[in-house]
Amino acid sequence: MSSTTPHSTTVNIVPLLKKLHKPEVHGLATAEEISPAFALIFEENRLSPIQAAAFLTLLSTTSRDKDANVIAACAARMRDVASPVDLHQLQAIMHQRAQTEGAYHGGLCDIVGTGGSSIQTYNVSTTASLIASSFLLMSKHGNKAQTSVSGAADILSSIAPTPPDLLASNAENIPAIYEESSYAFLFAPNFHPGMRFAAPLRREMGIRTIFNLLGPLAHPIEELVEARLVGVTETSLGDTFAHALAISSKTKAPGRRKAMVVCARAGLDEIACEGVTDCWMLYESEDEQIGIRQFALEPHDFGFPNHPLSAIRGGDAPKDNAVILMQMLEGKLDQDDPILQVVLMNTAAMLVVSGVCEAESSHTGERDGGIVIQERGPGGGRWKEGVRRARLAVKNGAALRSLGAFTEVSNSFGGK
Repeated sequence: MSSTTPHSTTVNIVPLLKKLHKPEVHGLATAEEISPAFALIFEENRLSPIQAAAFLTLLSTTSRDKDANVIAACAARMRDVASPVDLHQLQAIMHQRAQTEGAYHGGLCDIVGTGGSSIQTYNVSTTASLIASSFLLMSKHGNKAQTSVSGAADILSSIAPTPPDLLASNAENIPAIYEESSYAFLFAPNFHPGMRFAAPLRREMGIRTIFNLLGPLAHPIEELVEARLVGVTETSLGDTFAHALAISSKTKAPGRRKAMVVCARAGLDEIACEGVTDCWMLYESEDEQIGIRQFALEPHDFGFPNHPLSAIRGGDAPKDNAVILMQMLEGKLDQDDPILQVVLMNTAAMLVVSGVCEAESSHTGERDGGIVIQERGPGGGRWKEGVRRARLAVKNGAALRSLGAFTEVSNSFGGK
């Protein structure tokens, strides 16, 4: 890539566009060539709108945006330009909190999906992340709704009477938040300022691009993420995302390369209450190599019956889903409620992936008899033990207290 004129900051990517358009003539564009061009989109006036649109369109039409190496490389570029967090300070706070259990080492954890489903369901992953924060240091990376009625930021901002201040949950304040809370919501616009240059382009193009896939892999504190549950809406993306996560995890210490990708055959980017959910779980071999184990989960693996997807439809507005959220955390939903059950399933999966469920004893506080469910299901996971713990976090109020702590500390910054 070369500058169009000696005095212009605009970069000419025509040679790359030719490779993407006709690889049989110009050669196959590599991830190492694609990712620097992608990074230019996050800088003002570095790509002409026409070349940027052509680039994103060609990535999509040639399916290069669904190549694991390309996705991993572009996600890395996106993280590189994220607002920096003081990692040394945050690590010291995490060590001080020492929230470890079983095979969980106290790192950050995330539950996130690509979105894009045409099925309007309740905010399952956001609620699951709150319940999971009773056991883990949750770092939920999310945004407002793009294609659904209520995104993660929408439901949290609609909690009454006092919602958490998501604008205050920014790179500067994150260490202080974790001093008081085991939960933080990383509102994407706070951490990815370069997206303001991409937003007009995406809006004018009006089609799904690689940007719609990168959110789950662009966690701004990636260095400290130990475990994540990632949802995709296309089965063909499951293996791709698993390999992209494996690539991104190679530099991490053993025991902190935990991830599972899920795709419900019903078309959801989460574990579904109906039918089969395909799973791809990362694992470490004895020689510390990263492998991928594929299996399938169904509601009965968690001890639940099937429910139609219509049973987990959310409200017509974020405030409606916020009411359901609070009813759930306050223990006011019936134990057979399909929305509660699907949230418990996804919380359980996060707990299994993190390693918490590998503990041979349990001391989660009030109402915990200490007896671990040791039954293992598909993929070797203790899925029912995850449900047991998730239920306890709701029953003993731990999940509600976790939300309260995040709400209080985020509002303590006075809009800063």
